[in-house]
Amino acid sequence: MVDGNKTKQVAEFLLKARQQVQACPPVSAEFGITDIQEAYAIQEYNTQQALKQGRRLSGRKIGLTSVAVQKQLGVDQPDFGMLFTDMEYMDGANIQASGLIAPKVEGEIAFVLGRDIERADISLAELIRSVDYVLPALEIVDSAIENWNITITDTIADNASAAAYVLGKTPVSLDALDLALEGMVLRKNHQIASIGVGAACLDHPLYACMWLARTMIEVGRPLQAGDVLLSGALGPMVAVAQGDSIQLDLTHLGQVSCQFV
Repeated sequence: MVDGNKTKQVAEFLLKARQQVQACPPVSAEFGITDIQEAYAIQEYNTQQALKQGRRLSGRKIGLTSVAVQKQLGVDQPDFGMLFTDMEYMDGANIQASGLIAPKVEGEIAFVLGRDIERADISLAELIRSVDYVLPALEIVDSAIENWNITITDTIADNASAAAYVLGKTPVSLDALDLALEGMVLRKNHQIASIGVGAACLDHPLYACMWLARTMIEVGRPLQAGDVLLSGALGPMVAVAQGDSIQLDLTHLGQVSCQFV
């Protein structure tokens, strides 16, 4: 049973940490948040507050797509978080490091939908038809929890540690792409910092999107045409700070970059 007063208290605790750019203790320990349903209720509370303030949803992110990371946190499925329009940056953007607590960057593949997804039993073929195009993407993750000392409930409550994302500018159709074999090289300050491949993301990025599409129906926030889906990291995330430059190169999808200033 989710306690509404506790949900509000913890949500405001996390929101204050974000607003003050000051890390807070893990809510799993501070407030005894150990139930995943309770953690998603906290995330939803802050989502509702953001929407009331006029922020707009632009899509969703999927996290914990690596089996190794799932085992580390003691779970057997991914998690999700909300993306807002004010979190999106264009290729080559300067991102203010002072607005982030302890940022890290992941190289990903972004899917942009051309159709609403309304069925919980959506098939893979229907999902593919719903995708308008894909783009290379950088996700900036940033935990409100001090020292990234997180459990699964900490990251879920904290909107799956979502902070910002950068999209490439050349849309690519899914036609003739094998995203499981899409290679990734992530460079930090012109040095290779992370290497990966599409298969690292739940065996295939489309499988990650399938999980996300079905889950969004279940929680009452179905995906819509125009939504951006960040399908999960293709390789290890990389810590960044002011002065760092990041460049992602994907085999067929091209390049995207940003700088932290």
